[in-house]
Amino acid sequence: MTNAETLSGETSAHDIGKAGSTVKEGVVSSLKGINEIEAEIVSLVRSTVSNTLRATGSVAGEAIGITKDVVKGAIQATEEVGTGLILSTKSVAKGVVMGVSDVGGDVISVAGQTVKGAVKGAAEVGADVAMVARRAVDGVIEATKEVGGNAEEVAKVAVNGAIDAAASIGNTAVKAVKDMLVGVVEGVKEVASNALPKPKQS
Repeated sequence: MTNAETLSGETSAHDIGKAGSTVKEGVVSSLKGINEIEAEIVSLVRSTVSNTLRATGSVAGEAIGITKDVVKGAIQATEEVGTGLILSTKSVAKGVVMGVSDVGGDVISVAGQTVKGAVKGAAEVGADVAMVARRAVDGVIEATKEVGGNAEEVAKVAVNGAIDAAASIGNTAVKAVKDMLVGVVEGVKEVASNALPKPKQS
């Protein structure tokens, strides 16, 4: 092997290593950007929902209507941009539940309504209904845990809401949503039972 060949081999290995590092840094930066965007969406939705409910003075009567309106607005935004529905669904769902919680509203019914609205909206725009259902369910459960609500009950209502909404779309949608959400309620139960103190053995 000549000196030139050895040098060329070392350079190419170095370049590949450098290319990998460049891609890694770019992906890390992008993922941090996605996390920031998701946090901004949660914050925007949360403050919009809670401020609107405070302004109307009727948390119980208006929460469902505002939830529908917010979910519809988010879906229209993703249609306008042409992407982002699956990504933004979790953040929007989380923000809605947190906003309703901020004003003492019924988190459980709003969670179910949020998931229903997301699934129906996804079907209307031709998005992946099962994936949107999963992201919405994850969002409402995460928000409920953060605000100290009953995550197990919210999980049940959210999953049922997703399946109900899918039923209005068709059997294929129901199957896809059920397959995607299988184990969600059990998973929440398991986490809850592991978090609770165990009774002392006598």
